[in-house]
Amino acid sequence: MTPTPVGLALSMMNRLAANPMLDRLGLRQSLERTAYHGTRAGFRTLAYAGREFKRVNNWLPRKQLPNRIPEDLFDLSLTDDQQMITDMLRRLAEDRIRPAASDADEAGEISETVTAATSELGLGLYAVPEAFGGVAEHQSPVTSVLIAEQLAWGDMGIATALLSPFSVAQAITRWGTGEQQSRYLPAFCDDAPPIATIAIDEPMPLFDPNRLQTTASETATGYTLNGLKSSVVLGARADLLLIAAELHGRPRLFIVEAGVTGLQTKPDPGMGLRASAPVQLRLDNVELSPDALLGDDDFNYEAFLDCGSLLRCGLAIGTSQAVLDYVIPYCNEREAFGEPISHRQSVAFMISNLAIETDSMRMLTWRAASRLEQGLSTHRETSLARLLCNEKAMEIGTNGVQLLGGHGFVKEHPVERWYRDLRSISTLSGGLHA
Repeated sequence: MTPTPVGLALSMMNRLAANPMLDRLGLRQSLERTAYHGTRAGFRTLAYAGREFKRVNNWLPRKQLPNRIPEDLFDLSLTDDQQMITDMLRRLAEDRIRPAASDADEAGEISETVTAATSELGLGLYAVPEAFGGVAEHQSPVTSVLIAEQLAWGDMGIATALLSPFSVAQAITRWGTGEQQSRYLPAFCDDAPPIATIAIDEPMPLFDPNRLQTTASETATGYTLNGLKSSVVLGARADLLLIAAELHGRPRLFIVEAGVTGLQTKPDPGMGLRASAPVQLRLDNVELSPDALLGDDDFNYEAFLDCGSLLRCGLAIGTSQAVLDYVIPYCNEREAFGEPISHRQSVAFMISNLAIETDSMRMLTWRAASRLEQGLSTHRETSLARLLCNEKAMEIGTNGVQLLGGHGFVKEHPVERWYRDLRSISTLSGGLHA
């Protein structure tokens, strides 16, 4: 096998690390650390270089997941499969995600341990039809919201990163052409699924996702994209991107593979969601083939935004529940003037409001997701759920910090991180004013 430049560099570094002179000079520890990070980066580079989505000649016909049969009653009970998924993800959130959340927030990336643990779950399988290697039998927005809730209970930043490929797979499943589904969906069912993300937000005041500054121009060979995107989750590492741009006066989505000419990224750190490694994405005359346009004329951008809103509502509910679960024992154990502070009426009322608002967010979101799952009109219900979550998520984060007093301000307690993450619900993707 012909050695690659990365392989030669790593081989030389490993030989140097084995030299006994390093012990005499006291350089072994620092060089071993360099070798470790170099090896890790090298294998990541090779993995990205080897990721290729080949065009399919004998592609399968387009597969659209059916809706559930409408029911007469709004049933809040979970199915056996949903209960199993919920229990499994809650254990993952408690055992793996939450202990790693603080370090992920500081480092601005998810640890390999968490990535390995979550990849074993195969979230992409729940978004892909059986014909392409998945296990999805029908549209399941309720299950998607439940997944978002449980992951966000562990940490919203990590949950946002984990749900990004899941959301891309869902969009291609729902609106992709037969060729696009055959080309991309099987990869999401592999043992090492692609890193995928969606780019909608743009760095401008009062951003409206329905009025995009990023433009797509039709050319003789396909399309050309120009514009600037912000807060793109995992954008620097993504193998596949869904980029929103205005085409012929209306928003559309384009499938863009990593490595195309004219695609540049730079870090875009914010006050929250730091673990999701957001970046700014600049598109400078990015040329795409005609089949890069997601879907056909039946593509519904409003429905696409509604699906994203429901997932963000799920993230807000999960994080709000985490705040509530944390402040109750804290206020019962924290004493002032000889008694627990929860005995104070003002504190008790504030905690009660947290519970009421969290359940209100959950009920509206579940109702909207249930209607979407049954193929019923859902834009009104989704808008109400999004508005309530936008407002109450900020309030719950603020009151969570307030209930801890000075402890709510320091990083020793996770509430300050949850406060920062919850602010993203009301600011990204149009926020309160969209």
